[in-house]
Amino acid sequence: MIRLTELAHERWRAVLRPGDTAVDATVGNGHDTLVLARLVGPTGRVIGFDVQPDALFAARQRLDDAGFLDARLYFDDHRKIAEFVTGSVRVVCFNLGYLPGGDKTVTTRRESTIPAIAAAASILVPGGVLTVIGYRGHPGGTEETDAVREKLNSMKEFAVEEIPGGESPTSPVLFVATKNH
Repeated sequence: MIRLTELAHERWRAVLRPGDTAVDATVGNGHDTLVLARLVGPTGRVIGFDVQPDALFAARQRLDDAGFLDARLYFDDHRKIAEFVTGSVRVVCFNLGYLPGGDKTVTTRRESTIPAIAAAASILVPGGVLTVIGYRGHPGGTEETDAVREKLNSMKEFAVEEIPGGESPTSPVLFVATKNH
């Protein structure tokens, strides 16, 4: 079975072109940030957010090692996306939960994720894609994932697809929201 992160990457590949702008709302260790950077190339822009210095350090190292020195990484809450990002954005991604290998008590929370999704929706161009992977296997993860589902399904300017990562009620879920033309 294909991993949900790989499915999200496939969706990004379908819409991102060199020179585009993409946002990683939850940088983590920088794996998704690097995929976005490769897709938009040296003429594009990648902007990332995280609230953990260790995450930003790891992501910066990963990007620098791959030659993507211009990615902008912000030590700030993802709900502030619209304050930092200007221009047309083709992809915004969220990989919720906690930093792999980090402090598992520091997690994304619906109180900031839902406003972040609203902010992301406001900066996406028509045809742009918003992906959210919700992890339900940690405290608060199911509630956050349920709130994401409710928020995305309430946004009438988006076509939303929900892809489960398995049969278990704690399996992760990928949401793909495409902004209508």
